[in-house]
Amino acid sequence: MTDHLIASAREHDRADPLAKFRERFFVPDGVTYLDGNSLGCLPRKTPEAMDRAIRQEWGTGLIGSWNDAGWFEMGTRVGAKIAPLIGAAPDEVLACDSTSVNLFKLIAAALAMRPGRKVVLSEPGNFPTDLYMIEGLERQGLASRRLAARGDLEAALGDDVALLMLTHAHYKTGELFDMERLTRAAHDAGALVLWDLSHSTGALPVDLHRCNADFAVGCGYKYLCGGPGAPAFAYVARRHQAQLRQPLTGWFGHARPFAFSDDYQAAPGIEQLQCGTSPVLGLTALEVGVELIAEIGVERLYEKSRALSEFFLEALRTSGVALELVSPGDSANRGSQLSFRHRDAYAISQALIARKVIGDYREPDILRLGFAPAYLRFIDMAEAARHLCEVVQGEEWRNPEFNRRAAVT
Repeated sequence: MTDHLIASAREHDRADPLAKFRERFFVPDGVTYLDGNSLGCLPRKTPEAMDRAIRQEWGTGLIGSWNDAGWFEMGTRVGAKIAPLIGAAPDEVLACDSTSVNLFKLIAAALAMRPGRKVVLSEPGNFPTDLYMIEGLERQGLASRRLAARGDLEAALGDDVALLMLTHAHYKTGELFDMERLTRAAHDAGALVLWDLSHSTGALPVDLHRCNADFAVGCGYKYLCGGPGAPAFAYVARRHQAQLRQPLTGWFGHARPFAFSDDYQAAPGIEQLQCGTSPVLGLTALEVGVELIAEIGVERLYEKSRALSEFFLEALRTSGVALELVSPGDSANRGSQLSFRHRDAYAISQALIARKVIGDYREPDILRLGFAPAYLRFIDMAEAARHLCEVVQGEEWRNPEFNRRAAVT
């Protein structure tokens, strides 16, 4: 790595208006963490919030904390804090369950809102859980899955399509869909639209209102830094909430859960998307991450993310190592990541991890590097590029220990 490149990285870091926020996260010494698109770093305030929730609210307040500590309203409160990050109103977003469960609820609800139509349209290679949830409903005779390549989606929007379901930023390549154009096309065909924002929320500007989106879901453990297995969120446009009928009619989605009625009556508005008891500890951690990302600002994060990825590509070009970029070359058309194709991508990722440069691998041949600008620096880009070049040029990935597959890649 040239002295000029390192000097340039340090100059960028000195001028970075977001540099001060790195101190608000735990980033292990000596680690270059390029996997924030899988699990975000731990905000420094999270252990304090968790300790309070465990020792005071649970330990001392006990059952009274459902009222006194605001546990009962946590799903709607955290959802309202997520709403501005995705261009939604506070009463249109709920933090609850997992992304998979929320997908199931909203796919089923959309099918019920389009009687006579059973097709859920998506693309091959969408994130697996999205496709699996369609398949699960298909097994029950409630849905019919149709997959069309990106360039063929609009042509596949026949009069039998109830729902178009897509991921805004592709999990593997980072390629972005034009949400506004595709939402309009689906509506013109009489279909509803569900967007998966798991690789967008907290990293990219999203405006569900401007796009006229119907439904959306997203996870809390990537760019929102809510911790492993953090609760997800669901969005339902206000115009649909009165007619929404979600299939998982659990007691927290009841209009009066503590009436303990034998018969189900859905809560009004977004709260009907709740199912079981809210995961208080998970929501406690997620709330800290959401507040921090909101404080930094998504527009500023996106601007820095694009700059980081461009700097990383420049560092690779300087090194002379040629890797096949499968992410869009234009940073305006990709999420906060870069993905490269290599036959031995898994072994390369493991060799990098051994050097404390942590990215990840996606089948069958993708090395994926995520850029979480809240805590990454330009010097991290320079160092990561140097390590990647040394691993590839020195064929370090051939080491047998880097070719043994772990359960999580």
